[in-house]
Amino acid sequence: MRRLLLVEDEPNFARFVQMELEHEGFDVTVSHDGREGLQLATEREWDLILIDLMLPGINGIEICRRLRSQHNKTPIIMLTARDTVMDRVAGLDSGADDYIPKPFAIEELLARMRALFRRLDDDETEQEGSVVFLDLTVDVPSRTVTRQGKTIELTKREFDLLLALLHHRNTVMSRERLLNEVWGYEAGVETNVVDVYVRYVRQKLDGPDKERYIQTVRGIGYMMKT
Repeated sequence: MRRLLLVEDEPNFARFVQMELEHEGFDVTVSHDGREGLQLATEREWDLILIDLMLPGINGIEICRRLRSQHNKTPIIMLTARDTVMDRVAGLDSGADDYIPKPFAIEELLARMRALFRRLDDDETEQEGSVVFLDLTVDVPSRTVTRQGKTIELTKREFDLLLALLHHRNTVMSRERLLNEVWGYEAGVETNVVDVYVRYVRQKLDGPDKERYIQTVRGIGYMMKT
């Protein structure tokens, strides 16, 4: 059972989210105050922390900053009624892993949580080893890619895109999903940037206009099929 901390000052909304998450099998602890929430986040082990932006005592952004300054790597999703570009950027820059504006459907929150848990589980599984696909070897800790012993130089974003596709081998990945997994929720990033970076990676792996490693699924997105 995953243990969640919800820091939310609206009692009715907090109770609603708590009940829905407990119905899904999570163990949820609720705090209605920023200072208490920070103390709980620091003193106990959590699988995920959900934090409202506007809180009494200490706001959600400051909680994120303090946790990250303590090298606390617990995943954080920020919940807030404020949804301007600057609010999203401030939330993510403070250390939040995701940002979801209110009001939201509980199904969307659960989907965001599942995506975050999948990324974390994949990282834990592969952080000490390599991923092999056809004649490519992707070494995750050193972030290097080799083909038949020859190193292929990729930028950080290109490597992250390749790794996201490898994590979901044999699954069609839409442009929107790749954008969320690789770029997060960066302001001003459009889905066509995915096409641009897929082209960059292909040119380095395959050569121009070839699709040996990354295949296009017309009208949907991309996949790496074994």
